[in-house]
Amino acid sequence: MSFISSGNEISFDKDRIIVSKTDLKGKITYGNELFIELSGYSEKELLGSPHSMIRHEKMPKTVFRILWNGISKGKEIFAYVVNRAKNGDYYWVFANVTPSFNSRGDVVGYHSVRRKPKQEAIAAISELYGKLLDIERRDGVDGGLRALEDILDNEGISYEEYIISI
Repeated sequence: MSFISSGNEISFDKDRIIVSKTDLKGKITYGNELFIELSGYSEKELLGSPHSMIRHEKMPKTVFRILWNGISKGKEIFAYVVNRAKNGDYYWVFANVTPSFNSRGDVVGYHSVRRKPKQEAIAAISELYGKLLDIERRDGVDGGLRALEDILDNEGISYEEYIISI
């Protein structure tokens, strides 16, 4: 079902929630117990490190470009993400990433709440991510963005509508 060919898939209970927070540059400032457990890193290793340390190599950079473009403008973003644990295993999440604001309304960091996605969603998104990775290898992230825009335009839906629909 998944397009990932190495490592073992880590599973977690659908009722558990992964939480992490980062500063404006994406450095981890907080991770809940489940985040630490699934990542395979210690809390000390995680805190102050870039959140990208758990980015799986099969995760299209196109999706992260969309995510960062949205949250840096103060928007809430949803995405399916495959993460890599310290030992090379992986786990899928349905992420809800939001900016964190101070009392003046300035973005001061980011907050991510992640849940276990449905297997049907992983199957659908894996097909898309496989295509995006091929395009990124050939045409870079900008090519991936153009391809994703074309796919969404052909479907007549926005990125947000697509993510929520699967």
